[in-house]
Amino acid sequence: MSLTHPSTHPSTNISTTPAGHPAPRRTANAHEELVEQLDQHVREVVRREAVDPQREADLVRRIAESVVRDHDNRSLTGAVAPVPDVDSMVGELVARVSGFGPLQPFLDDPAVEEVWINDPSRVFVARHGRHELTTLVLTSAQVQELVERMLKSSGRRIDISQPFVDAMLPEGHRLHVVLEGISRGFSAVNIRKFVLRAARLHDLVELGSLTPGAAAFLEASVRAGLNVLVAGGTQAGKTTMLNCLAAAIPGGDRVVSAEEVFELRFPHPDWVPLQTRQSGLEGTGEIRLRDLVKESLRMRPSRIIVGEVRAEECLDLLLALNAGLPGMCTIHANSAREALVKMCTLPLLAGENISARFVVPTVAASVDLVVHLGIDQHGVRRVNEIVGVPGRVENDIIETEPLFERRGGELRRTGGMPPHAERYERIGIDVLGLLSEES
Repeated sequence: MSLTHPSTHPSTNISTTPAGHPAPRRTANAHEELVEQLDQHVREVVRREAVDPQREADLVRRIAESVVRDHDNRSLTGAVAPVPDVDSMVGELVARVSGFGPLQPFLDDPAVEEVWINDPSRVFVARHGRHELTTLVLTSAQVQELVERMLKSSGRRIDISQPFVDAMLPEGHRLHVVLEGISRGFSAVNIRKFVLRAARLHDLVELGSLTPGAAAFLEASVRAGLNVLVAGGTQAGKTTMLNCLAAAIPGGDRVVSAEEVFELRFPHPDWVPLQTRQSGLEGTGEIRLRDLVKESLRMRPSRIIVGEVRAEECLDLLLALNAGLPGMCTIHANSAREALVKMCTLPLLAGENISARFVVPTVAASVDLVVHLGIDQHGVRRVNEIVGVPGRVENDIIETEPLFERRGGELRRTGGMPPHAERYERIGIDVLGLLSEES
């Protein structure tokens, strides 16, 4: 993509009167013209020196600093307008050339969790679980340029034949775009930032999402090799919880993960992350999540993690878990019970020969724990319940054992017992004693 930026302003810096004095101008126009002029200069240097603006952002910053410094020195002679704030100007130029333009301040703000564009005049951000309309107003051309730049960095594409796209930005943020025509009036853009507020389960305790006893139980369950299903609504913290659970996997295990777009981030010495791929322009080469789940089984995994199950890949995951391979995944659901119902429904999408008579007992035998998360009206994310699945089915209904429930705003231990106590004993953990400490 060309590094040139179309300008809607004249290329000259300041117009003059016949007497040679600067003509009066509105401050906003003068500032915009100055930014455009310096922007063009930085881009010329970037092109001349063959700099990749997104891979070499530090070098772009040095170029911008040099350009602004030279301009500021010239302003001492009165030939050009001075730069009112050098640091701010450098930041704006780097955002234009190397970053994502007017959206970059939101991406750099650690408090912002998500940015979305409904139309160029309505740009929203989410902070601490609550969303707000910003004062930023873009043009359709700016939105199109931003989308093209973001997709260029990801290697994915969007066009009439492929009007949706999920992609990962350089900083690990997830981009989702719906092309105009599918989205009414304008292309809809969502950027979900990768905000690492918790890397391990004890971090969730500090954030108030878990109690120490529940965190210790979940960590012991992962170490013991229980299969964990993380459920919740959008933005409830499912991926963060999955990251924290995965961080508890013993270092001697080999982990293979499969995701639509790379989102998992956890420390492990033997981990192979896989992601899906779009089809090419000729309509071939697509790699679906179901393909990744099947392929992961050929890679000698000790654990398998699926970022999120949404469709027929649920069947392949269940078959892997049912064969004795420990694993974890997330799913959208409003409760632990609904998560199990959905796990029983999604495999039916794999084909007409798949029946509920096979799926329901398979889910009961494959899923050991369900961790359900929610987000309250204040934007606080919490674990609402932890449920054990003992493996019994009665009248096509999977039995459950509530282990922890949120009551009166607190996550409390209930009387339920976890499944597979022998797995805890195998690694030297007294799970009943661990749970009794929380009672």
